[in-house]
Amino acid sequence: MLKPIALLSAALVVLTAVPADAHPSGDWSGWTKDLAGTRHNAAEWRINQGTVGKLKVKWAFAYERGDYNTARSQPAVVGDTIYFGGPDGKFYARDARTGRAKWEFALPESPRYAFNSDGPTVSNGKVFFGDSTGRLFALDQRTGRELWRAQTDDNVAAMLTSSPIVHGGLVYVGTSSAENTLPRDYPCCTFRGHVDAYDVSTGALVWRHYTVPEPVEVGTWPNGAKRFEPSGAGVWSSPVIDRKTGTLYVGTGQNYTGKGGQFDSLLALDVRTGRVKWTNQVTDADTWRSACNEPDAEGYCPGLKDNTNLDYDIGATPNLFEVDRRQLVGVGQKSGVYHVFDAKTGQVVWRRQLGVPLPSGGISGIQWGSSYDGKRLYIATYFADPGKLFAVDPGTGKVLWETAAPEDGCSTGGAAGQANCARAHGVPVTSTPGVVYLGAGDGKFRAYNSRTGAILWTHDTVQDVRGVNGLTGRGGFMAGPGSGAVVSDGMVYVQSGYWPEFENPHGHVLLAFGL
Repeated sequence: MLKPIALLSAALVVLTAVPADAHPSGDWSGWTKDLAGTRHNAAEWRINQGTVGKLKVKWAFAYERGDYNTARSQPAVVGDTIYFGGPDGKFYARDARTGRAKWEFALPESPRYAFNSDGPTVSNGKVFFGDSTGRLFALDQRTGRELWRAQTDDNVAAMLTSSPIVHGGLVYVGTSSAENTLPRDYPCCTFRGHVDAYDVSTGALVWRHYTVPEPVEVGTWPNGAKRFEPSGAGVWSSPVIDRKTGTLYVGTGQNYTGKGGQFDSLLALDVRTGRVKWTNQVTDADTWRSACNEPDAEGYCPGLKDNTNLDYDIGATPNLFEVDRRQLVGVGQKSGVYHVFDAKTGQVVWRRQLGVPLPSGGISGIQWGSSYDGKRLYIATYFADPGKLFAVDPGTGKVLWETAAPEDGCSTGGAAGQANCARAHGVPVTSTPGVVYLGAGDGKFRAYNSRTGAILWTHDTVQDVRGVNGLTGRGGFMAGPGSGAVVSDGMVYVQSGYWPEFENPHGHVLLAFGL
């Protein structure tokens, strides 16, 4: 079991500017913003510490309320167009300034309910995104016409939450599965996590790297259902790429059954072949399925007896950065630890415990992603009693400042009286020069001073808003991969509404802010 880890080392720090592979314009063309995973838009100049307090909602897009209401798709913005998916089984292209419709694409029929479960990436004249049934799509950027699709996995619960990233004629994406949440009478589990590379023009699979060996039948569960192991180690988050070395970095999740493979690991793979350069496994044992949180879990929770039912995925996207001319790669874990490794060798450089670990739940620690602005790492913690936003020195792990989710967040605005409200940050962090953006479990969307951590601006998303599509929507608990802010050319975009749900008669919303 991973223990709270003290700071291991310190070094004199010489910081580089934002990586050279950062997108040179104000566009935000994919979930990570750039290949290095900075989630930082260095080109933003209109919105700064002096003007961010003047942000107002310029337009909104409201979803119909349905059986599934979680907004998971962080938008991409390229030129004058914003691209995003909804929980309604549709994908949209709209004018980024006004919300005017350009085109929309309905996901094809599937044996199970399909919705956009990751953030799109726009590249090579195409829009790439995945859905909840494990399909990867490529649409024409201008018209929305489907160009190709690939079924990444045939597992009954396979899904894509790993947003695709494009480099060198290939589109890279990880696949995970909710197979470990199926009922006890299901023969758990046969899913194997994997990272794939597809040809951007044809959708042909170029290489695949599995994170666990082929599961084998090892007996039965107490109720007689077949049991297979090892399984799991899904890839939930988006990869990042070092162009200079041709290396792809991505994190993996826990085992569903058994113990084996590259679970709870950071992987370094060759971008052309998928060959493993190095791996670093940060938890000794971690086997978890949702039965671990049900009554009478013994016999159905593989890690219950030895307390290894942790659910301590590396579910966050890594950050690439340089210190003293040494290339480093950092990543957050659900245990609350932020790990930093030598990008070439995988050797640990430093670790810092930031969040409170909560075993068997997967709702603690660091989730989805952090931001790097060339000076500081900005890292948020989820259900950490309370969740906080941290600024951390990238060379040593020293905490430069920390700001807790405000105490009055659940007693003010639309969150007041909501049973599921929480002082929690299960949202990827975003930054621009001088400003850090972060949504919270109280439904508030906030901007922070990057130097001090002071809150500069707050918007309550838990209120009715009329969408440009004619529907009324309301925001809610802000968490998940879709609630990360996108800042592009003087506008800020964010989805609001995730699990656990607030009481809401409407669907959730995409909000577009401007000065």
